[in-house]
Amino acid sequence: MTRFRFGCFRSVVALAVGTLPFASPVAVAQADSYPSKPITLVVPFGPGSVTDTLGRIAAKGLTDSLGQPVVVENKPGAGGNIGAAAVARAQPDGYTLLLGPTSTNAVNPSLFKNLPFDPLKDFIPVTNVATVANVLVVNPDVPVKSVKELIELASKENLSYASTGNGGSMHLSGEMFNSMTKSKILHIPYKGGGAALNDLLPGRVQVMFCNLPLCLPHIKSGKLRALAVTSTQRSALLPDVPTMSEAGLKGYEVNGWFGLFVPANTDPAIVEKLNAVMRKILDQPDTKKQLLAQGAEPGGGSAKEFDAFVRAEHDKWAKVIKDAGISIE
Repeated sequence: MTRFRFGCFRSVVALAVGTLPFASPVAVAQADSYPSKPITLVVPFGPGSVTDTLGRIAAKGLTDSLGQPVVVENKPGAGGNIGAAAVARAQPDGYTLLLGPTSTNAVNPSLFKNLPFDPLKDFIPVTNVATVANVLVVNPDVPVKSVKELIELASKENLSYASTGNGGSMHLSGEMFNSMTKSKILHIPYKGGGAALNDLLPGRVQVMFCNLPLCLPHIKSGKLRALAVTSTQRSALLPDVPTMSEAGLKGYEVNGWFGLFVPANTDPAIVEKLNAVMRKILDQPDTKKQLLAQGAEPGGGSAKEFDAFVRAEHDKWAKVIKDAGISIE
């Protein structure tokens, strides 16, 4: 059961100044020989999810750049907590990585009691991989073609919306919509985007605040109807779809991000090597093309910058969740 109550708010992220330890000569030597065996990239959501799609793009780039296989391992469940906890417990040797979304590394600590990891203490942020907006979609059988019409329908009929799990950007997008419109669309959490779509496409649930890369093919094919995007600007891939603000919900904005993380105590030189390699990958035209085709904006930046960003996001969502009275029972 989820309870959500708050007024319209505007997200502001301020980058804090952080510090990372300097690499020792031994660490530098270890980084020079790294990697010498295959690497596992844990994706804390199932196959077909946007996290999985972005993870496989990152894994392919890392494989080509590092000269060792980077294998994606899906560990879904508990809103991404199962996969994140597995990486937190892994050896800090650079051979187990996490593609962590906003939910696992910024939101979940404020939602779940007895979380089996501390996202600020148990991980070292490497770099932001991509930022993704959500898009409000409905099954075509739902008789609405605008956000206004959806609000009117929700006031008369029982509707439900799917998400990839409690605490994710899809969940928060839906609850923010409910609060701002005084709607009561029921939240149905799933274990990943693929499972959610399996019920959305045949109409067993009617609504979804879907990560754009996940739903874009179905929007293009006409299997889903897009009503609005949750970002402050329209998507180049859906130029005719308004933003939520344009659709009448002023101040509505939700964006999800997906970053590369390693376990705490990983050698700083390895962190810096992974950062440098990943930033080069994200700057490659082919990678940019792949991400943009999925509706994702390429990330980048130093490990220090991403560490500050993650901490700011953690604090921002903690305040929002507390003020809103969100709880997962």
